[in-house]
Amino acid sequence: MTINVFNMVSLRWKTLPATREGQCPLQGAYTAVLIGDVIYIFGGFKYTFNPHGWNGEICNDLYAFDVDTNRWSRPKVSGTAPEKSQRHVACVLGNAMYIWGGYTRNYIYKLDTATMVWTFIDTRRTPELSSYTVNSATIIGTKMFVCYRYEKNIRVFDTETNVWLSTPSAQLPSEGRCGCHSSFAYNGELYIFTLSLDGNVNDLWKFNPETFSWRKVAAKGKGPRLMYAMCCCTVGDRIVLFGEQDRLTDVYILDMRPSLKELCKLAVIQHGLDQAELPHDIRWELAAMTNSNRTCKSP
Repeated sequence: MTINVFNMVSLRWKTLPATREGQCPLQGAYTAVLIGDVIYIFGGFKYTFNPHGWNGEICNDLYAFDVDTNRWSRPKVSGTAPEKSQRHVACVLGNAMYIWGGYTRNYIYKLDTATMVWTFIDTRRTPELSSYTVNSATIIGTKMFVCYRYEKNIRVFDTETNVWLSTPSAQLPSEGRCGCHSSFAYNGELYIFTLSLDGNVNDLWKFNPETFSWRKVAAKGKGPRLMYAMCCCTVGDRIVLFGEQDRLTDVYILDMRPSLKELCKLAVIQHGLDQAELPHDIRWELAAMTNSNRTCKSP
């Protein structure tokens, strides 16, 4: 597995040197979460070599990557680990990683990374879901909000009581859908980037967990169009949207609280204004914002 690092200042990618020590063999359909300074990667496909070529198998392996030392490890775990899984989702609450769903599965497991103990969560009121493909799960407070592909509703799991809650209907409006999508939490609300009916992915919806209502967010700037395998990461007041377009990775940044300086830079770019008299650091930042960042090919 190759590790690529995106610098939020230079807006450029860097590929870390490959290391054999503890190298992660997982290649797809896995999940990755950050807890502290460690990235935990679970499940998905693992490829092994045999005399007839490469062979892929689904696994329930857990790997860890320390972002400070750039080293892989295979943590020793105990407890009741999840079954072999692919296309599941993962989210974080405190020091715990929650794993939900996967191909034909509708179970929840928790990994306490302080003790490295897996626990099977005996849930109540489990909804009927054909957990088959791209879903998303986002923690807000102590509740997990699940959006299932091709459904327009939100399911809520209470991590304190281990109960799937009976909630009011909260369907996306008719022009929205949760096909290929990615979700994130910001200021106590749930946001979803999703494909619209015309194939755009420049649709951003906000869900209020108090009122159980949706609102379409009119994000300014030029957003992405057709993108697959999307992932959203929150960095302060910025949302980094990462995904695949035409077998190349692209990155878009949504600033939830742009400063006056950022708004001015966007105006310079949008209107093609002359930059000759601008300070050097501003011109450097404008160049970083406009030069191609497609430096990493998708596997």
